Amino acid sequence: MLRAPRAVPAWLAHPFRWQRLPVPWAAVARGALCAGPLLGAGIATGHPAPGVLAGLGSMLAGVNDRPGTRRTGIVHIGLPALASALGMLIGASLQAADAGWWIVPALFAVGFVSGAGSVAGPVRSNAGMQMLATTILGAGMPLPGAPWAKALYVLAGCLWLLLLRLVLRTPRPAGGALSGERAAVATVFDALADALSAVGGPGAEPARRRLTAALDRADEALRLRRLTSRLLRGPARTEERLLTERFAAATALCEASVALLWEARPLPPRVAESPRRFADALRTGRPPGRLSAPETSTAARGAFDQALLDAAVAFARREPEAPPRSEPAPSGHPVWAARPVAVVRGALGAVGGRTRRGRGLFGPAGRDYGLRVAVCIAASAAVALLLRADHWYWLPATVTFLVKPDLGPLFSRTVNRFAGTVAGVLVFAGAGLLLTGSWWPALMAGAGGALLPFATRHFALQTVAITLMVLSFVHVSGDPQAAAERIVDTSIACGIVLVVGHLPRLADPRRRVGHRVTSALRSTEQFLRYVLESEPGADPTRRLALRRAAYRALGEARAAAETAAAELLAARDRNPDWLTVVTAAERIVDAATACAVRLDHGAHRPGRAEAEALCQALSAMADALEDPGRLPERGLSGPDLPPVPDCATLTDVAVELERIRGYAGTG
Repeated sequence: MLRAPRAVPAWLAHPFRWQRLPVPWAAVARGALCAGPLLGAGIATGHPAPGVLAGLGSMLAGVNDRPGTRRTGIVHIGLPALASALGMLIGASLQAADAGWWIVPALFAVGFVSGAGSVAGPVRSNAGMQMLATTILGAGMPLPGAPWAKALYVLAGCLWLLLLRLVLRTPRPAGGALSGERAAVATVFDALADALSAVGGPGAEPARRRLTAALDRADEALRLRRLTSRLLRGPARTEERLLTERFAAATALCEASVALLWEARPLPPRVAESPRRFADALRTGRPPGRLSAPETSTAARGAFDQALLDAAVAFARREPEAPPRSEPAPSGHPVWAARPVAVVRGALGAVGGRTRRGRGLFGPAGRDYGLRVAVCIAASAAVALLLRADHWYWLPATVTFLVKPDLGPLFSRTVNRFAGTVAGVLVFAGAGLLLTGSWWPALMAGAGGALLPFATRHFALQTVAITLMVLSFVHVSGDPQAAAERIVDTSIACGIVLVVGHLPRLADPRRRVGHRVTSALRSTEQFLRYVLESEPGADPTRRLALRRAAYRALGEARAAAETAAAELLAARDRNPDWLTVVTAAERIVDAATACAVRLDHGAHRPGRAEAEALCQALSAMADALEDPGRLPERGLSGPDLPPVPDCATLTDVAVELERIRGYAGTG
């Protein structure tokens, strides 16, 4: 009798996952021109220490050199660059003061801040991680110079890559100015076409998630563009306002498409062709051409065709529909002189986590994240100081890139880090045997910098690139025999992270994932309540904002749930099925979106009593998930949900609420 093959556990399969991404050739060129040339300049001028520090800064900036517009690149690279310089200043000051064992509590404090910052979004999480890494390297690497000078060299290396980012980029499309923002909005229309093609099929929900991600990226790009305009010039230009109107048309089309996805009726191919024509129009600057013929078979299809007509009108306009609202600065000063704090705060909120989440930085999740990082860093630093007084920094530096809880499953990162370090050490040692002279470390650093943008598709490959670069820096700074020690230190670091990182309190997904799921459920409840309780003819702007906030929170919750599902946990069967809870909440938002579209077209409004009961049930489930200690042993308790046979939306919401109730309990 043949046995059914057993599925490979997620924690065991995750280390072998490989992302399929296009090769970012412009970023590869930037990487080749960063660390290697900077290190070579230091060797050529007889001042290797500045070359090492500048190369280190460019390497850390290269980790954040991801696809996006120039403005998003400035924030994604610039904020971690400032944090890296601050970390180097702290670490170099500890070294100058000969802190000794006081380094351990100092790194504990920096590690706590770095880990707690993980709840504030990916940009500030990367900034915290790089601040911790440069603090360790500044305290341990034996480089001459004053602390402030070391910090400036690191910052200069980051700014060198940022300058290359502004100069070396992919060719502009034919659409004219605002190429990066145009490309981001065009991607929304492409994702919309893919979602419409998937209606009624098994790929509908993943396509909707990709559409939501494209909307978030375009919104971030346009938000930063508007903030830059306010900072430098004041009123937005005509091109910016036209692109904003076209993005608004894309948002309305997306709302109607979500209703079509909820109806799950396959659409003719010509329907998906219209958004692709809008995408081509944005990229080429030509008119979109003929669109699909209207059809009003359902409310969702009628809403889509109306939104399609509005989008065609928006693309046909050559002047914005309404003048922009601007606030003149007092006393005739430019706008940037009047509102610098507000603009900077808005920029931080526009990328990777809204400002409102900063209030949770030292909440339960932030404290757990911070404690996990701080304990691992302090333990690794203490072990390293016990083993060797010199060159102790590699062990805690390795832990820094392993233990951050928002960067992937711990076991997967540990395995890939060890494999990548061994491979990088072997390649570097082989190059040392084959190459002679003082220049070959600069060549290896340049090769690692060129490999780094391509290596983002797998953590082991990224580790190979970073190992080649760091070993080049260490070799030039006066430690040519460091390669063999790095394998031993990496092995010890991996062991510390696996043990400390899986301690019960520090590894509990209910605290690490629960706060994101709770936030997603609350955003879902706010959107559902607004749809069911708003008056007919209400301004749709508020509804669209709430829907976008709900989908954004759900996307973050899904990412955290997928990471938790791939963790190596002994008590997995006692944890809620987070992915099922998130999927159910996504379907509630889909159903509420479809309901909003139908209400706009004259559908019967659901009863207030039943709607209020469902909203209260969803809020009660969020309250129960907010505190892990309040979860019961057998599912979530609560009043019975009312029968709603006459409303398809409320019926779907009730079904998904029961699903959440059943899968959010323990056992």
